This record gives sequence, C-alpha cells and structure tokens, in this order.
Amino acid sequence: MKKIDKLVLGSFWGPFFLTLGVVIFIFLMRLLMFYIDEFVSKDLDIATFGRLLFYFALLTIPTALPLAVLLSSLMTFGNLGEFFELTALKSAGISLTRAMRPLLIVAVFISAFSFWFNNSVSPWANLKGYSLLYDIKTAKATLNLKEGIFYNDLPGYSIKVDSKVKAAEGSTTGDLLKGLVIYKHPQSGVETGNREIILADSGRMYTSKDRSYLVFELFNGNDYQEYSDNNSVSYASTGAQQRGAQFMRNGFKDYRLVISLESFGIKRTDENQFEYHEYMKNLNELSALTDSLRKDYKSTSLNVASTSRQYYSYQFKADKPTVQQQKIKEGKWVDSLLRKQDLSRPDLTQAALSQAQSILSYASSNVSYLNEKEKNVWKYQLETHHKFTQSISIFVMFLIGASMGAIIKKGGFGLPVLIAIVFFIFLYILTIAGDKYAKDGLLWVPLGAWMANLVLFPIGLFLMQRARHDSRLFDKDVYTIAFDRLKRRWKAWRASGSSAGSLS
Repeated sequence: MKKIDKLVLGSFWGPFFLTLGVVIFIFLMRLLMFYIDEFVSKDLDIATFGRLLFYFALLTIPTALPLAVLLSSLMTFGNLGEFFELTALKSAGISLTRAMRPLLIVAVFISAFSFWFNNSVSPWANLKGYSLLYDIKTAKATLNLKEGIFYNDLPGYSIKVDSKVKAAEGSTTGDLLKGLVIYKHPQSGVETGNREIILADSGRMYTSKDRSYLVFELFNGNDYQEYSDNNSVSYASTGAQQRGAQFMRNGFKDYRLVISLESFGIKRTDENQFEYHEYMKNLNELSALTDSLRKDYKSTSLNVASTSRQYYSYQFKADKPTVQQQKIKEGKWVDSLLRKQDLSRPDLTQAALSQAQSILSYASSNVSYLNEKEKNVWKYQLETHHKFTQSISIFVMFLIGASMGAIIKKGGFGLPVLIAIVFFIFLYILTIAGDKYAKDGLLWVPLGAWMANLVLFPIGLFLMQRARHDSRLFDKDVYTIAFDRLKRRWKAWRASGSSAGSLS
C-alpha cells in the first residue's frame, strides 16, 4: 500500500465510524421518542431493554451506511483540497481518480457488506426486534394504585385506596395504605356479581422475593361474603322465584391477601407469527414467496369468470336431441322468446335489477380482492429489489461525496455536514416516493425501487466529471463574473437595438 493510499484511508475511517455511530444513536432516540408511552411503567429490566436497543441498532445500520460513506468521503477530499494536498498530488502527476481509488475499493466492499447484511442479518434482527417490541407493547403496566381510583388490572380484583403514605427509604414492607376497599370477582363469570368485599382501615402492599406474588397485609377490617343457597327458594314482592342467599361477615385485626402476578410482565409470543412480513425474509424466501403469490393471483383471476356464471340466467331454444351436442345457432327464435315475455311486469323488472346489483357487487368485491393480492406481490417484489438498491446507494453516495469534497475544498463538520444531509434527505425522499408509487401500482416496481439511484447516479457522474476538470462549480466569483458578463451583453444588445432604431 502506497503512502497516498494510507493518507486517504486514514482520513476516511475516523469520520466514517463517527458518522455511523451518530446516525445509529439518532435513530435509536427516534425509536425511544416514538414508543416512550409503551416503555413507561412496564418495569423493563436492563437486559430486555438492552436487547431491544441492540436489535434496532442493527436495523439502522443499512440506513446509516450511505450517509456515513457520503459524509466521510466528502470530508476526506474536502480536507485534502482545503490544505492543498490535492493540488500537490495533481502537480506530481497523480490524477483525482487515482487518489480516489482506495476509497472506491472500500466503497465496493462496504456495498457488498451492506448486501450481505440486508440479506442475512436484517431479517433476523427485524424478527427479533419487532417481536420483542410487540411483547413489550402488550405487557401490562406495573401495579400502580392511585388514591381514590379503583384499580382493575389485577384479574379478579378491584382495589381502591383512600390515601397512601410513602414508606421510609430502604423499607421492605411497602407503603402504608389507608381506607382499603377490595372487591373479589368470581372467576366463573360476571353474571353472578360481586360476592365478596374486604374493607380495611389500613394495610401495606409489597411483592414476594421472587416477584411472583403480590401481598396485601391488612389491618382492622371486615370480610363480607355472600353464599348462594340452591336449596332454599324465596318469592319477592313481584312473585318471581328467586334463589336464597346467606351472608357472612368475618372481622380481622391482621389479614394477608396473596395475589398471583402471573398476568404481569413480558410474555414472549411465538416468533413464527411474525415471519409472514416481507422484512423478515431473505432473498431466497422472498423470491419463492413472490412466485407463489403471483401464481395464486393468476389462478384467482382465471377462476373469477367461472364463478361469476352463477349470477347469470340463460334462456335459449333447445336443439333436437342428437348423439352429439350441437352448437346453439342464432335465429328469429330469440325475438319470439322476448315477445312472449311481458317486460312490463314489475316482478321481472325487480328481478333484473336485483340480478344486476348482485353482479355489480360481485364484480366490485373481486376487483378489490384481486387488487389486494396484486399489492402483496408488489410489496414482496419491492423488498427483493431493496436488497440491492440499499447497497448500490452506498456506491452512489461515495461518488457524490468524493466529487463534492474535491470541488468545494472544505473539510470539517461545517459545510460538508450540510451538503451531506441535503443529499441524504433527497435520497430518502426519492426512496419513500418510489416505494409509495410502486405499492400503489402507479409505477413499475423495479422503476419505483431504483428511482432514487437512477436520479442520483447521473448527478454523481456529473460531479465526478466536474471534479476531474477542477471545476469551480460552487465558487461565488464564477457566478459573479458570469452575471456581470451577462449584464454587459444585455446593455450592448440594448444599445445596438436603440441605434438601429434611430437610423431607421
């Protein structure tokens, strides 16, 4: 490896890893802000939260790589141009493309890595990350009793506390609760009503050491229970027959109520329930699934004609019975058959209208059904193309970044960061727009998937051509001189026009 290659690569790797880390951090903060309501009061342990961040950090790498390559290549050649190192290289007979060669090779390797990552790691990270996020979203919040409000998230219980007194720091007995009302609902069904209620002057609430049970230690209260008596029958004032009931009250000074916390916490669902999504598939699985969906769409389309015959009624003149079935021929018998029908009869008109409406409803539902099937095919096709487009976009961003750095000759985190963000937003908007148009059937799926690269790749080639010829594309003086020259030509043209008019 020559010194020029070491110089270029040494200037590249620092901004590359820094930008990659910053972009991943920004996307993770976006995740936390979007799902902050789902994470609060779920009592997530550090291991679960760490796994979630790890999976989504992996998912952001394919999105962060194009921006990291763009900004780092722009800063590398911007610094070389700012300190006149590019000028020294060119004066020594080393062309710009030769100086870009080590980064070009690195960009190709990063593109290959991005393709492998999208095809192998991203489906696994999507499956793990989104299944864990679903489990967190569906998990119940931790037990939080509020003063004067019934808490109903414990299965079989409704609990209300009049006031709470915070326990001393380090205490294991929990907060002091005053004025407790606990309704115990029967597990057999709500139709039997509340058959047991516990009232206590005060009490404490805490969990067991293994956090599997919730313990209410109640003081100075009563337990009221109602037992139905199936053998005794009473008659109300209305005369309706009713079952008898027995009531019992138990007073206590110290009573412990133990409730299972099995319904709380994260319950892991089967990950196979999420494998249907296109983001969870690799290239081979997407290809096989796309073929099967396309065949299913074709077979469904062909079956529409045969199944629609049940909505039509045919009346025709039968031919004479022969050994072989003869084809029905057109003739005057059709007109005679129509003349026999009294079309003014309202039942025939209503029957025809009803039949037409049935046919229209059947056709509309089939069109919607086939459109949904076709959109599923487009979604899987689009994801197949994105396995390639995201890796190719890294190479396109390298062309733009290296060329822009050589042209503007500015390094650091000022102007290069602004230019990189503008091009990255442009790439992102084109990608989102192409995906939307492809999913809606407004664009051919390959064209929608590759639209961003097709637009930006010519821009990269143009900037590369300008950089090789030392273009002053972004110099203010160039445009000032061009504007002054245009003004002088405009004045000369006006002067020549006025002189020609005076002579005439």
